[in-house]
Amino acid sequence: MIIGMLAVLFSISVLTPFLFHRFGRRTFFFLAAVLTVALVAILSYVPAVLEADQAAGIGEPNAPPAEVIEWIPQFGVELAFRIDALALAMSVLILGVGALVMLYCARYFSSSERAAGPFAAELFAFAASMLGLVLADDLVVLFVFWELTTILSFLLIGFSAHRIYARRSAIQALLVTTFGGLAMLVGLLWLGQLTGSYRLSEILAAAPQLVSDPATATAVDIAVALVLLGALSKSALVPFHFWLPAAMAAPTPVSAYLHAAAMVKAGVYLVARFAPGFHESTYWLPLVLGLGLLTMLVGAWRALRQTDIKLVLAYGTVSQLGFLIMINGLGTEDAALAGLAMLLAHGLFKAALFMVVGIIDHQSGTRDLRRLSGLARTQRPLFIVALISTASMAGLPPLFGFVGKEVVFESFFRYAEATGNGSPLTWGWLVLAGVVLGSALTVAYSARFLWGAFATKRGSSGAALAPIVFKGPVPRAFLAAPMILAGATVALALFPQPVQALVESFSTLFTPVQPGVEPTYLALWHGLTPVLGLSALTWVLGYALFRAREPFARVQTKVPPVFDAERGYRATVRGIDMLSSWVTARTQRGALGWYLFIILAVATLVPLSVVIFGAPGGAGVSDRAMLDSFIIAEQPLQVVLALVILAGASGAIWAPKRFMAVLMVSLCGWGIAGIFALQGAPDLALTLLLVESIVLVVFVLALRSLPAGIWTQSPTRFKFGRAALGVGFGAVMMAVTVMAMNARTAEPISLEYPWMAYEVGQGANIVNVTLVDIRVWDTFGEITVLAAAATGVASLIFVKRRDVQRRELHEVPSGTVGRVLSDKALSPRQVREIRVARSFATVAREAWLVAGRTVAPEHRSIVFEVVTRLMFHGIIMISLYLLLAGHNLPGGGFAGGLLAGLAFVLRYLAGGRYELEAAIPFSAGALMGWGLAIACFTGLAPLIAGGQAFQSFDFYLTLPILGEHHFVSAILFDLGVYLVVIGLIVDILRSLGSEIDVRSEREGQRASTTAHGIHGETSAGVAR
Repeated sequence: MIIGMLAVLFSISVLTPFLFHRFGRRTFFFLAAVLTVALVAILSYVPAVLEADQAAGIGEPNAPPAEVIEWIPQFGVELAFRIDALALAMSVLILGVGALVMLYCARYFSSSERAAGPFAAELFAFAASMLGLVLADDLVVLFVFWELTTILSFLLIGFSAHRIYARRSAIQALLVTTFGGLAMLVGLLWLGQLTGSYRLSEILAAAPQLVSDPATATAVDIAVALVLLGALSKSALVPFHFWLPAAMAAPTPVSAYLHAAAMVKAGVYLVARFAPGFHESTYWLPLVLGLGLLTMLVGAWRALRQTDIKLVLAYGTVSQLGFLIMINGLGTEDAALAGLAMLLAHGLFKAALFMVVGIIDHQSGTRDLRRLSGLARTQRPLFIVALISTASMAGLPPLFGFVGKEVVFESFFRYAEATGNGSPLTWGWLVLAGVVLGSALTVAYSARFLWGAFATKRGSSGAALAPIVFKGPVPRAFLAAPMILAGATVALALFPQPVQALVESFSTLFTPVQPGVEPTYLALWHGLTPVLGLSALTWVLGYALFRAREPFARVQTKVPPVFDAERGYRATVRGIDMLSSWVTARTQRGALGWYLFIILAVATLVPLSVVIFGAPGGAGVSDRAMLDSFIIAEQPLQVVLALVILAGASGAIWAPKRFMAVLMVSLCGWGIAGIFALQGAPDLALTLLLVESIVLVVFVLALRSLPAGIWTQSPTRFKFGRAALGVGFGAVMMAVTVMAMNARTAEPISLEYPWMAYEVGQGANIVNVTLVDIRVWDTFGEITVLAAAATGVASLIFVKRRDVQRRELHEVPSGTVGRVLSDKALSPRQVREIRVARSFATVAREAWLVAGRTVAPEHRSIVFEVVTRLMFHGIIMISLYLLLAGHNLPGGGFAGGLLAGLAFVLRYLAGGRYELEAAIPFSAGALMGWGLAIACFTGLAPLIAGGQAFQSFDFYLTLPILGEHHFVSAILFDLGVYLVVIGLIVDILRSLGSEIDVRSEREGQRASTTAHGIHGETSAGVAR
């Protein structure tokens, strides 16, 4: 049910933009209903969770509900999910507040807001990701959901992409949280290796032994510190706190959800999750208590300086996140109960307050507390909601914030007593004093928020400011969500027993800080205790600070910042940019020859040094045996082909022109293809022959934009050095290959390929079966890379979309013969020529290859056109034969696609770019897209039938006249390869062929126009 629920939520997030396009902002009501249903489903686990033993592992008796599906068994990664008390409490917060935020969004966004559809999808996907994060019991799965929340938060914070501040804030949050996430990943994987399991529940069960074992203690300490680094960066603790106030550039629903109840709680959740097992590690308490207390004080201090009521809440959130990290990481039974209670309380009142700010901003157009005035009188329901939520934030009774803060104070008080040993200056008492001071500051900025948003202000003259006028009455649906949250704050304070029952089952994982002392409990009244006195002290101090806000503000302005974390971040980013520029300027010189020299030199010297200075010995044959088994040639024709290859290589070195060099390189390739053919590899020979032919055409087309000569500097200065480097690289690679082959100790896996190809792949051509069946994932990756490469080439050549040129050639207006389309590079003469060519196409005997009439006479070749007429259809038929016969005979989709591509090369060379468009009136991108789609279908279809991805099936089909034939489903994958290769070649022809033709014609027209203008001016001067 858990995995199914997550799958449904993510599926709905994908469909949300389409639903929004159809139903508008009413889609938010549907999303709220879905999250409510998910909340009900999660609550159905409450009885099982309360009865379960939280320390039990998956599959053990009385264990918490769990679901496990193997994902990557080779690495021990599973889709493992587990619902214990902590996960259940977090799920209730995520889904409950998420549903209310969706309800709030239905009135926050206007009906005409086009971007609200993608926003809704991202916000809903974020809710699903957070739910997966808190339910995950596998470290890798947890990290996947962790990074999903990071990416989605980046998109949500940067929702107003037209504002540079929003973009910068989104990037800042992404960089900071990603840095912490990568550090956390190292720590998680390290813990998994130390434990021998990536199951979170099993790691926590083994944690006490790992922490106490001297052999693993140091490694565990470092790994846990890395995990905490990820948690602290996600929850915006010092020194990472600066990203959260900047993230207030996001719309208010994002702040109400991500920065109150969801994303920033991920770090708190991680600390609470790891606390039962690792709170006794060396760096745990110094990091958790030290940075948590510092964050609590810094955030509250900064909140008292803000004039934007949203930033008051933002810095207050930073402060309280430090507070939550401290209590959830303390590692005692009382602290576990207090931490979860305070986490729920904070999610309720802070989400409600952010929604209140959103309503004020939405209805009044300002969040400046210096301008806001009189809202307590004019907006009474909104004021009441804000009053309840702010009082809960300040820890005032009778609200759930007070209940939670009381047990927090009780936990720190008991911790101080247990660690104090009668001394008032120990770490525990100092922490308690810091918490009391931070809570007093919390009361102060809570009062500042309520006063700033709703009180009646007075201007410089002493007169009361005019009340802020709202655009209209606050819609009930707009106010419903914060009202429900405020009501829950009151209800849970009066009836905390459900939370107590849920949290107690988690707190039993911890040992009491004072054995024999009754654990604390959630209640409005614990009697006249020292803790109640501490609470009263915070109220008095906080109210005094608020009353003295003006002199306190003057004191704040005189206190210089010891360290500005945001400036440090900017300086770090700026330093990295400068270092990158420095390195790039010294390595990226813009010279291809320099890059190739560096690459080949490193690839030559590094293996050579390993061969010379590497450790002797190892498996393999001796040098004498290698010499005895050395064979120059098995037949005379191999010597001839070797001489052809050497001649081609030498010719490429000494060629004075680029075209001759390219031709010599192709000669080398054709000679190697002959070697493959003699060695009994017809598939490799055929493929290499076709590849070399295509590459030759591509190079020749590209060379039209380059100078004819190779050497732009002194040729004697470079030829011998480059020749020596090339020979050295080839010799080293040959030696490394020979040594690697002779050092083999195990049987090569390829020995299993023949029988697998014939019996499993149902094919007699081992090469083709390997490509489309045995190693189909490799081939799928390769055709994806081919499509990406073609897109890259087109991006470098085309300024416009790749299909614009094709449309330009086919969409010539029929009623405007003399019209000149300046943006299409078609002159009136060219328009007439195309129409004349098309008119000839109506004659049966000249049904194709008529675009040759649009080629300049000096560029036409009648022989070439005749050869193309004779060979084109035959080549296409042979390419189809290679496609269909490749499973049992030499060929396949790759070879067939290359051959079909050569046929279109012929059409282009014979008739020019117009003939190419007439030959294949399809977008090259569409061909590659359909090829990839067919390849994907062959991978996904077996899953529907209960098989594995890319599993092939064979069947026999009886056709009339043709008889019975044996088909293998892998032929469909080969068809996809065929289409991708054709699309690639057509895309290259249109990029390096047609587009360069157009540019050449434009340059010729400009040159002609310029020459005509100069001639006219000269003639006029002579006449004068």
